[in-house]
Amino acid sequence: MATESVLHPRLIVPIGHVEPVPRRIRALIGGRVVLDTRRALYVWERQAYPAFSIPVEDLVDGVLHDDHHTEQLGAGPAHRHTLKVGAEVRAGAAWVWADGAPRALQDTVRFEWDALDSWFEEDEPVFVHPRSPYSRVDALRSGSSVRVELDGVVLAEAPACVKLFETGLPTRYYLDRTAIDWTRLRHSDTVTRCPYKGTTSGYWSFDSDTASHEDIAWAYDFPTVHVQRIAGLTAFYNERVDLYVDGALLPRP
Repeated sequence: MATESVLHPRLIVPIGHVEPVPRRIRALIGGRVVLDTRRALYVWERQAYPAFSIPVEDLVDGVLHDDHHTEQLGAGPAHRHTLKVGAEVRAGAAWVWADGAPRALQDTVRFEWDALDSWFEEDEPVFVHPRSPYSRVDALRSGSSVRVELDGVVLAEAPACVKLFETGLPTRYYLDRTAIDWTRLRHSDTVTRCPYKGTTSGYWSFDSDTASHEDIAWAYDFPTVHVQRIAGLTAFYNERVDLYVDGALLPRP
């Protein structure tokens, strides 16, 4: 069998790129709808994922107050604003694009994600940041065997796996929990969230005779519907362990 490929598709969207969002976008603060639009724009201020920029006219509740401060953001210059919704004040919550930003962004506002309590695409909640329309996340069952070692200790050995392919990232290998030596792992309090996969239900670290390796493995017990195949399985960071797939050691990314 040929050696497992460690190559993966790269991110291709340039910083400053703007595209229309075909989905209804809403966001709330304290249960009040702050914005409701079918005219949102994706804007890439960083290559990994976009932000939403919202027509100022589509603000439902709340008032923007100019902070009289301008910064150069990824897509161009913008004026910082504070958002007031009833008694709630969110300082520096919004950026209204200025001259010099892409023309499509004029008269739109980009909010700091965490400045609003919740976001929705149509009627589905969105976490962390908008999902890129140019990224795919696929979870596929595979007959590839996987062995995980670190500092000479075998941490997991599985006859099969679920491979998770995510644009811009190395392939991740999700293993049945019965394939993992839990006596070697230490539970961590770390929690991370992903707009594509959901919220992690656990992280684990490993203490060998020579070093401590923090947060090398994780699980999603209740992932998003798009990647249900990884539910209850556990993956290890390719970058932090020795990962053998079908008997061949993969180079660390």
